Amino acid sequence: MATFYIKHLTQYNYSDTVIDAANQIKLYPIADNFQKLIYQKVTVNTNPFIDTYLDFYNNVVGTFMIIEPHDLLSIESETEVTTFAKPFPEDTKKAALQWEELKLLRHHINYIDFLKHRPFNGSQDITDWIESKDFNKITPYKILQELCDYIYNNFKYTKGITTIQTTLDEIWDLKAGVCQDFTNVMLQMSRMLGIPARYVSGYIFANDEFTRGEGATHAWIEAYIPFYGWLGFDPTNNIIANENHVRLAVGRNYNDCSPVKGVFKGNVDDQLVVKVTVSTSKDTSSINQFTAQTEKSEDVNSYRKNQEIVQQQQQQQ
Repeated sequence: MATFYIKHLTQYNYSDTVIDAANQIKLYPIADNFQKLIYQKVTVNTNPFIDTYLDFYNNVVGTFMIIEPHDLLSIESETEVTTFAKPFPEDTKKAALQWEELKLLRHHINYIDFLKHRPFNGSQDITDWIESKDFNKITPYKILQELCDYIYNNFKYTKGITTIQTTLDEIWDLKAGVCQDFTNVMLQMSRMLGIPARYVSGYIFANDEFTRGEGATHAWIEAYIPFYGWLGFDPTNNIIANENHVRLAVGRNYNDCSPVKGVFKGNVDDQLVVKVTVSTSKDTSSINQFTAQTEKSEDVNSYRKNQEIVQQQQQQQ
């Protein structure tokens, strides 16, 4: 069991006033047997009413409008959450039986979305790798661990060379990127194997100097294992997701899980600031006192379609 105190700031500074902003946030930690929300306060600088609802994947979604002219949008989330270790699969069932169970899920409404994939530059390499395996001997759980290991050892962790718009083809050719890129690759590989896999956005607590993805939102996958259920795999760190991972949302891909999205009217330049801290001790200092990560948006169109308040050019790491 671990308790974390999380501060997350997303701030947009506009070069001129904008109006009619419509925004969506997925900053609310998932609540289940392995994660308990103790406290949360979400604050927007203009103090709009935030309406919440559950989406198709059972994520809590907040929405709000800012009609009046403004040149700053600041969204702050302060959270206390407790996580609990999830037992690993016993993995005692025969491999062939587990693969047969997965075949039964191909047309099940709860899993169809998490099995869809498309051809891309790495498809043949992955197919060759799959065909080299003996599925009478290797279980889904074991092969998922192999996928995690493959990505960790064959892709270089490099910040700043990809964005949320980078395609799977580009990631495969680069053999480099950050957490959302490695997550997208593992999603594709898992689904090609017939294993349901979903995107997870959240946070990671760095308990050593080698942990990748701290200081920003993080991403990993959850895969469905027969006779067990959903289990998280973090290819960025080559580990099974554990109590150091805090989940915010799940979905088919990044678009389903983006912590902040929005549109507005206005022909402006803007600058994004993202600040995240995850700590095991309560910090009473202001969220504006810790180091920021800053991005200048490339898009100055007057009405942004799915402006991923690009938190996530963000710095999903």
